[in-house]
Amino acid sequence: MKVYAVNKKAYYDYEILETYEAGISLLGSEVKAIRNSRVSLVDAYCKIKGSEVFIVNMNITPINPNSFFEKFNPLRERKLLLKKSEIKRLIGKVKEKGLTLIPLRIYAKNRWIKVEIALVRGKTQYDKRQAIKKKEEQREIQRILKLKNR
Repeated sequence: MKVYAVNKKAYYDYEILETYEAGISLLGSEVKAIRNSRVSLVDAYCKIKGSEVFIVNMNITPINPNSFFEKFNPLRERKLLLKKSEIKRLIGKVKEKGLTLIPLRIYAKNRWIKVEIALVRGKTQYDKRQAIKKKEEQREIQRILKLKNR
């Protein structure tokens, strides 16, 4: 399984409640660009329209921007392919106060390109400080263990 892009900021800014795996509807040139890791999930989010889920602000940079034949918008909305039961569940959850859908990573599963989306709740400043403190404690423990093993 090859990972093409990861939304590292999402792990810091949001509390992840549930994750889902979704297919994504892409053009051929977009698939080629993603396989060359020319994709960014910064500021990307998922939006529900009717009974469909779309990913918004996912930037796929074209491989050949001067191509005459294929002109595509790098920030266009792309449809996510989920089961109806999953979409209904997500619609119910998103209507709850403070919950949203965020893409976490794009990866290849067999020959298909998949997106891992998460149902998240925003962290407060206090929660972010706690996460930083915990990360620093883990680094300190690893540093001490490394020094002991020498």
